[in-house]
Amino acid sequence: DGSSTLEAKIIFAETGFNNFDFFDRTSGFACGRCVILYMYADAGIVQGGASPGEYVEVPKTASGMYVDRKVPTLEIAKTVDEEKVLQSCQSHAADSTMIVLVTGAGGFVGYHTSMALHERGTSVLGLDNFNDYYPPTLKRDRQLNLMEAGVHVVDGDLNDQSVLEVIFSVCQFTHVLHLAAQAGVRYAVKNPGAYVHSNVAGFVTLMEVIRAQPSVPVVVFASSSSVYGTNKKTPFSEDDRTDNPASLYAATKKADEMLAHTYNNIYSISMTALRFFTVYGPYGRPDMAYFSFANNIMLDKPIKIFQGPGGIELGRDFTFISDIVAGAIAALDKAAPTGKGAPFKIYNLGNTHPVNVTAFVNTIEHHLGKKAIKKYVPMPATGDVLFTHADVSKAQRELGYTPTTSLSEGIRQFVEWYKVYYKDGQHKEQQEYVPA
Repeated sequence: DGSSTLEAKIIFAETGFNNFDFFDRTSGFACGRCVILYMYADAGIVQGGASPGEYVEVPKTASGMYVDRKVPTLEIAKTVDEEKVLQSCQSHAADSTMIVLVTGAGGFVGYHTSMALHERGTSVLGLDNFNDYYPPTLKRDRQLNLMEAGVHVVDGDLNDQSVLEVIFSVCQFTHVLHLAAQAGVRYAVKNPGAYVHSNVAGFVTLMEVIRAQPSVPVVVFASSSSVYGTNKKTPFSEDDRTDNPASLYAATKKADEMLAHTYNNIYSISMTALRFFTVYGPYGRPDMAYFSFANNIMLDKPIKIFQGPGGIELGRDFTFISDIVAGAIAALDKAAPTGKGAPFKIYNLGNTHPVNVTAFVNTIEHHLGKKAIKKYVPMPATGDVLFTHADVSKAQRELGYTPTTSLSEGIRQFVEWYKVYYKDGQHKEQQEYVPA
């Protein structure tokens, strides 16, 4: 409009609290290396201007303050399409009284759960920041599938309270399924700030918006089997102590459980934590072992199989995505309403049949029809645990949760999807992705 104010949407290209190269004193917004998505044509943030899609680096001044070079004020543009938000929230209003916000809807579990909720007749709105921890093209494909089905996914960050306030003002959510998180055990060693930002600060921002609603929704959220840490007792039970996390990722998930207990205690919000055990399946995460195993086998690259002390193999309670989705939806359906006496529940969602990684690889080989080049290496000191095994008796008793997918059938379905999705060299950047 010819003014000196730049209006832009900025996303995190790199996250963390220790590498800020930009700070807008007016809005309090900060980021490290930012990319401009939208901006007025007559505005510029660096000498000579910047175009949409360009990465912009803004240096510190001699005094140590963070400044924008040419523009005195940076206003973050809100791009929430309220009409699409409303349509998504009302898609099944005549058939169901449940309206669910699914955070992390562009992620693996969030995508499948959003689709399943929609297909059964529940109104769903998604939220995701589509970060680049792994190739975001996979997340965008999930988003496209949801959009074609009639589920809108808002492009926004959990820590952007204004975005949350907009979507909560448009939709009267009865339930929130909070699945958004910075995932990955090993990456936490390299970028711990990303985990605090997404998993802890993001959780608090979301809960603060939730508690302020006139009608406070039920909250079901993703915890992790990682919270069992160095626990030696198996199978893992919800009654076991979880105060010995082995990784920073696990510590942030345990922090979420403690924060949930606090919000339940102070505000009587109905809270349910779901401890997922090693989820796998179609449209999964490329940073997960089974996915990278498949990529490397198809590319004739060696795969690394970690071993513990004395050559002990790692064992995991691999759980197929459809079983996890069934458990998550049951938790939404069975959750008590928010209000005086509302409970805080914790459930394990696993398969209950752990296998060692070599057996898992053998199953992938069988369904791919190709042998792996196996390389056994010592497990790095990044916080992985040797063994996981879920006791799901509580979930069976209270949610009716019964995992039904065998490892062979689950891998068969994953490989069937994999061969179609990556046919003829499609999505090459995903196949060549190397987990951080």
